[in-house]
This record gives sequence, C-alpha cells and structure tokens, in this order.
Amino acid sequence: MSTLTKEQVKELVRGNNFQSVNDVSTYLKDIFKDMIQELLEAELEAKLGYSKEDAGNKNTDNSRNGYTPKTLKSEFGEVKIQVPRDRKGEFEPKVVPKYQRNVSGIEEKVISLYARGMSTRDIEEQIQEIYGISLSAEMVSKITDRIAPEIKEWQLRPLDAVYSFIFMDAIHYKIRDDGRILNRAAYVVLGVTLDGSKDILGIWIGENESSKFWLGILNDLKQRGVQDVLLFCVDGLTGLKEAINAAFPKAEIQRCIIHQLRNSFKYVSYKDLKAFSKDFKDVYHAINEDVALEKLYALKDKWGKEYPFAIRSWENNWDVLSPFYKFPAEVRKIIYTTNIIEGLHRQFRKVTKAKTMFPTDSSLEKMLYLASRNVVKKWTQRYKNWDRVLSELMIHYPGRLENYLQ
Repeated sequence: MSTLTKEQVKELVRGNNFQSVNDVSTYLKDIFKDMIQELLEAELEAKLGYSKEDAGNKNTDNSRNGYTPKTLKSEFGEVKIQVPRDRKGEFEPKVVPKYQRNVSGIEEKVISLYARGMSTRDIEEQIQEIYGISLSAEMVSKITDRIAPEIKEWQLRPLDAVYSFIFMDAIHYKIRDDGRILNRAAYVVLGVTLDGSKDILGIWIGENESSKFWLGILNDLKQRGVQDVLLFCVDGLTGLKEAINAAFPKAEIQRCIIHQLRNSFKYVSYKDLKAFSKDFKDVYHAINEDVALEKLYALKDKWGKEYPFAIRSWENNWDVLSPFYKFPAEVRKIIYTTNIIEGLHRQFRKVTKAKTMFPTDSSLEKMLYLASRNVVKKWTQRYKNWDRVLSELMIHYPGRLENYLQ
C-alpha cells in the first residue's frame, strides 16, 4: 500500500487552511468517510457489473436500490455513511460487513489496556477521551470476555514431549463470591524447552495452594503430550515432591535454595543472622556435593545447638536440595532458584496492583493470561551458553534427550 510523498503532503497542507490539530483530524475524518463510501460503491459496481453512469451496458436483472444510513465507530470518531443497496438484496459488502458498526480496532486497544492492568472504568474514560467513542464499563468487560475461547485453546494446546526444566509456583489473590471474600491461588507452570527457550505452559485458578491440585496439573501436562521432564524446580510445599514423583517418576526435583535459606533464617536471632548467613554461603557455593555436606556439618558444629531447626531442615530435605551440585555454573544459575517464575509473578502483580480483589475466577484468569501473553512476547532469546547446558544434561540424563533432538 503506497503512502503520500513528502511533496504531496506539502501540497495538501498548502491547499487547506489547517489552524490546529483538530482541523487535521476533521480533514482525515472526512477523507476516511469518502474513501469508505467509494469502496462501497465500487463493491456494488463489481457485483452488478455496471457503473452508475453506464446503465446502458447493464447485463443483469438486478439494479441499485438507494441507500441505508449507517453510523460507524472509527478511530476518527463516529462517521455517517450511506450503504448502497441492490433491488434483490444480494449485495453483502466486504469492506464494512452487514452487521459491523465498529471499524476502529477499538476492541484490540481495549484488550491491550486491560492487559496492562487498567480498570474497566478507566478504559471507558480513556477510549472516550482519545477516540470520542462511548463504551460503557459493561461493554468493556464484554469485549475482554471475548478472549475466553482463546484462553481455553491456549490452556489445552499440545506441549512438547520433553522439557529440560519445569518451574512451578503459585501466586495468591482474592475474589468476591456472593458477598464472601475467598482466597485463590493462581498455579503457574513455566517450562524450558530443549532449545533453551522459556514458555508458560499454563495458568490454573484454584483454592489455596495444595499438592493435590498440583498433581492434577501435572497429570494435565501429561494429557497435553509431556512425556518426560528432567528436573522440576519448586518451593518447599509439603507433598509436592510426592506429587511430582507420582506423575513423573524419572524426574529429579530441585528445591529453591533461596526459599530454603529464607525458611532457615526464620529460626535465627537477628544478632546472629549476618554471621550465620555468611557461613551458609560456604554450603550452597560449594564446588560439589561432598564439599557441601562437609560445610553443612561444620555449620552444624558451630550453630547446631543454638539453631537446630535451621540446620535440620537442610538435612531432612538434602535429596531435593543437592541435585544442582553436580552441574557447572551455567546450569546452576538456571535451577538453584525459582527466580524466573517469581519474576513472572512480579509482572502479574504490576498489572493486578489496582485490583484488591476480582469478581470471578475467570476475570482473574483473563487478566493473568493477557499479562503472560505480553511477557512471553519479550522472551525472544534462549538461555545463555545453552549448548553447554544441553551437553551437561545429555551426560547426566543419558538416553532421555537424543530421540527428541533434531
């Protein structure tokens, strides 16, 4: 599609007495209206096979039959056009379909504003202010509801057969139900593909976080085609390890070291916290698991009598805290913490901060889906040094990747 040249624009400006931006907008509105009108006339001419001025060459028993007025909502505001009719009623315009009255692209703008956390009332005011188009808050809500089939399709889409890593965590919200305020957990699953790319595999809305609900999600992933996961990166929710083992018995589990440290530090007096955390660095920065255990026992000798629970939680969960020790730095950076999914949650909080609660589960799901769609668009690069990461995974998990790498 060609655009005006610089000289043509200059000629346009010289030929019109523009005094303000509003004058330019009015001019463009009139041009837009004239162009739509001409396109409709051209469509009917193509349908009938003769122009208005060439009735002598008419070769059809159909003919023009006046006009029907129609008001369109456009980016220039409301525009009144005349839709030409044919006598047989066979003419179906393509440029402005029969029942379409909005040609502004406003729906996409409404959904975009909603995805950024604006309330329906704020969107209503902004659309009125910018485009001069009146949309009620109820209409804004109905427009955003139209993405429900898209959400369902996304939530049921087929997944890869194998994921190198899967991160799982929940973020909590409140909804209002029949006058009651209920807690809701948004269960989020983020996967890392075999080419090192990140993807959000799904968002599920449920009651307070539980291992039983997570098991249902894991089985859902299997139904959508996931056959194997090398390593799950999770927090310390009770029963989550058992749920993962039940659904993916070959998978390893890496508990988030940052979560574990926070839980340990809860038992430590503030006066000792700095020294205690400094000593703990020797544990999680250890070169391998043997050295890590040696440092943990040294820590226990020094602090164990005063803070037994802080040390015991590491001993009791060592099987899910230690897998990352066998990997080099490139892999450790990816799996020792669930920061990647917590970063996603920060994006969610940014767009939901204006809402103290949601009216329904579906309204919460809708906003989180739109926010996640925007986040995924920015994930254009795979993990750094992924070739080295993949080589390490093939060594530590022999026979589980080769058939899926092309």
